[in-house]
Amino acid sequence: MRVPANELAASTARKFLRAALVERSALQFPGVPVISERLLDDAALLVSELVTSVATQGACEIEVVCCLDVSGGSPAEAAQRAAGRVGVVVEVLDRSPFGTLHDGKGMHSDMGDYGRQLMRALAQSWGVTYRRTGKADWFSVECAMETPLKTEEQGLTEAVPREPAAAESDTAAPPREGRCRSVEWAEREGQSFLAEAGELLVGQLDEDMVAALAGQLLVPRLADWCGVWLTTDSTEMRLSQVWHMDEQRIRTLRLALEKDRPPARLGMTGAPWPWPAGEGAEKDGSALAFPLVAGGQCLGTLLIGQAGLPHMADAVVRLAEDVARRVAQAVVTVRHYTRQASISRTLQLSQLPTSLATIPGVDTAIVYEPCGEGQTVGGDFYDLFPMGDHRWCFLLGDVCGHDLEAMSGTGLARHLVRLLAREGHGVEALLNRLNLAMAEEAAEAVTFRGEHEGSRFLSLLYGELEPDGVTGGTLCTIASAGHPLPLRLSTDGSVTPAAAPQMLLGIDKLEEFHANTFTLAPGETLLCVTDGVTERRRGTRQLDDDDGLTEILRGCIGLGAKAVAERVRRAVHDFSTEPMDDDLAVLVLEAVPVFGARPL
Repeated sequence: MRVPANELAASTARKFLRAALVERSALQFPGVPVISERLLDDAALLVSELVTSVATQGACEIEVVCCLDVSGGSPAEAAQRAAGRVGVVVEVLDRSPFGTLHDGKGMHSDMGDYGRQLMRALAQSWGVTYRRTGKADWFSVECAMETPLKTEEQGLTEAVPREPAAAESDTAAPPREGRCRSVEWAEREGQSFLAEAGELLVGQLDEDMVAALAGQLLVPRLADWCGVWLTTDSTEMRLSQVWHMDEQRIRTLRLALEKDRPPARLGMTGAPWPWPAGEGAEKDGSALAFPLVAGGQCLGTLLIGQAGLPHMADAVVRLAEDVARRVAQAVVTVRHYTRQASISRTLQLSQLPTSLATIPGVDTAIVYEPCGEGQTVGGDFYDLFPMGDHRWCFLLGDVCGHDLEAMSGTGLARHLVRLLAREGHGVEALLNRLNLAMAEEAAEAVTFRGEHEGSRFLSLLYGELEPDGVTGGTLCTIASAGHPLPLRLSTDGSVTPAAAPQMLLGIDKLEEFHANTFTLAPGETLLCVTDGVTERRRGTRQLDDDDGLTEILRGCIGLGAKAVAERVRRAVHDFSTEPMDDDLAVLVLEAVPVFGARPL
């Protein structure tokens, strides 16, 4: 059975396992009850633990395989089989495309020491045997459970001695609530459980996911059900997640918990809580509330309940309290991250134009993809704005540098170009003034902050458009300062550079820049790109080697501006299987016929 690795994976796997074992045992041993309810319960809980563990390690699809082990093996084991004892083998496979973990390049990575320790601790806490087998693109953990727990023929390499049966031991086995909730387990395995819980929780970047993980960690290990309340911006409580060992009761439990909202801050930890009304057939039990407090701030409340018990054991309460503290700390971390990400996103978006001007007689298209993870703005920038007098300005630039360093100069350069343009400076005068300002700033940086601070340069493609409503063409004045040259696609399919190469801005303050002027006839296209397009690599080869970009544009004849931009974007991504290592920006301007215009 394959299931998606989400919050329903564990419950789906449990239902499948119970049904499959009952059906298989009925087929292999008709009329003979070889599997007890206790064994079914233990196997179902075990597969829930395994699926949850694999899912939280990053898997996107999980395959669950189970079977009965009734082979003979050694004479002693054959005697055990004859006595009616049967084994259950559970196998959980990660069927993600590249394995459980990724190294950032789409390649398979071993789950590492942490994953092995997690599975080992899980097996030991449940008293089962296990092994781990590495494969090319997946890993598997096989667990065997039986009465007794050890079978040699299953190939299980690390055996854990089985627990004695009730008749063999001096004390009875733990009650139906399971081994994990016993005082002995809490005291023996509690610290390793907390370490695993902390590692799982701290890696989350969404507070609702933290709440969901908390429920799956606590149920069924320490409780029959769990509810997590989180505070909102208005300090009110909202019920984030509800989890029950019987998924069919989750909706009923949620409705019952929502009727009794906890206060904004509890006066004590582990406070008794009213048992939810209508909580299934089990009308009574013990419920406790734990405040989620970190840094002196109340972030919510954790509720857990055990059915059929007048009160919870002290060891279980202490363990749940420790989990609550880790949940609170994880929520604080998530909220700090969310706040910082929101601030960063707001600042980044302020670097880009809020809107692009519409030019009569010119169809425009922009493609912009910053390569920094989580960024909406990189070192590349663009703009298209009106100047009045039936003129429009456009620009495409690239600040030397990467990530935040480049982003800090992106907005400054764009706003400075707008300011100079609206002061009436033409294309050549604007580039000359911008070059002088950047060269002087670089010199000051070298003098006062060290030589390494002076290496901030800028490549810029800047131009002006004057559409002619009479002829239908558009007069274009353009200059390139250290930027990949713009390409002009004519209606006959020829492609030519539309500007001459010149020096980067900010290197030599005495450099004089010059512009080219031409008329973009209806049907002709002007393609402007940054070096993220031309320098896209595949081994030692670049996309623009042997006029590669020219050939791409030549194949775009007859396409509109948006189609040309998309064709170039796809060509860049398809050129190499490696992820992008630079920002990508494409600006396409196409002169379109104007109704009533006189042909050129």
